Amino acid sequence: MRPRSWLILTTVLLSAVLSTSCDAASDDRSAPSSVRSASVATTPPAPTQAEIVATEEVNARTVDLTVDSPALGTRAKVRLLLPSAKPSAPPSGWPVLYLLHGCCDTYQSWTLNTDVAALTADAGVLVVMPDGGTVGFYSDWLDGPGWETFHLTELPRLLAESYSAGGRRAVAGLSMGGFGALSYAARHPDVFAVAASFSGIVHTTLSPEVSQNYLGLLRSQGANPAALWGDPQHDAETWAEHNPYDLAADLQGTAVYLSVGDGRLGPLDPSGASPDGLEARLNAENSALRDRLTELGLEATVDFYGPGTHSWPYWERALHDAWPMLVAALTAQ
Repeated sequence: MRPRSWLILTTVLLSAVLSTSCDAASDDRSAPSSVRSASVATTPPAPTQAEIVATEEVNARTVDLTVDSPALGTRAKVRLLLPSAKPSAPPSGWPVLYLLHGCCDTYQSWTLNTDVAALTADAGVLVVMPDGGTVGFYSDWLDGPGWETFHLTELPRLLAESYSAGGRRAVAGLSMGGFGALSYAARHPDVFAVAASFSGIVHTTLSPEVSQNYLGLLRSQGANPAALWGDPQHDAETWAEHNPYDLAADLQGTAVYLSVGDGRLGPLDPSGASPDGLEARLNAENSALRDRLTELGLEATVDFYGPGTHSWPYWERALHDAWPMLVAALTAQ
C-alpha cells in the first residue's frame, strides 16, 4: 500500500476537492465581566522568543523536541538524529542536514519510511527533521503561520544553543519538502551548501491549472488558499517570490540536486499499483526548472529516472543517491 501522503496528495490533485467551512468560533461576550477577567488573568503570556519546552529521548540517537514558537503562534515538533561518529562537536559546531517532509506528513516521516538513521550513523552530522505543517508550504503565510521564520530563524538558534549546531548546512526534501529545500536555499543565499529536491514541487505557476491544483490542495486540508501567497494572478509577485522556478538565478553558489520519476510504474512499485499522474505532472515542473537552470548557466545534478511513482521507496533511493553530494559539502574542510 502506498503511503498516506501519496494517497492524500494524489487524490487532491486528480480531482476538484472542496472543503467544508468550519463553524465560527463562539466568543464569551455574554459571560459576566468577572468571569472574562479571570480567564484573561490566568492565560500565560506568549513567549517573546522560541524555546524548547519538552525533550523526549526516543532512542540513543533520536530526540524529539517540542518547541514553543512565536512565529507559528503554537508549539511544533522537531525530530533530531544526533551525531554518533565523534565524542564531541568540532570547534565550528556540528554540520546540519535539514530533511523536510511532504504534504500531509510529519516530523516523524523520514525515520518511519527510510533508513536515514543508518545512512547517517557515522557521518558526524546533526540531522534535523522539523514539522512543516500539513500544507505549510515552507513559507511565512500572508495570514497565518510563519514556517520560514520558525525553520530558518528560531530553530537554528535553539539548535546552536542546545545541540552545538554549526553554520554549515544542507537541506533536502520530498514533494512539498522539495519545494521548501529549493525555495529556502534561493531565498537565503549562502545558508545552505546543497539543496536537494526529490519529486519536488518546483514550479507552482507552470500553468493556471497547476496553480489551481495547489489552491485545491490547501482547501482540501481546511486552509484558506488565499492566506498563503494570495491569488496567483493578483498576487503574482508573492507567488514568484517563493517559486523555485522564478528564484532559479538565486541558486547560484548552491549545489542543486533534482530527481523525479515520470509516473509510469517502476521497479520499486508494488504489484497491482497504478500509473501516477501526480508524478508525471511534477516531472513537467522539474523539466521546466532544469531547463531554466541550464539557460542561466547553472549546473545541477539531475536524475530524471523514468518509471517511478510518487512514493517513499523512490525518495529513499534518491536520498542515497544524493548522500555523497550532501555529506561532502557538509564535511568539507
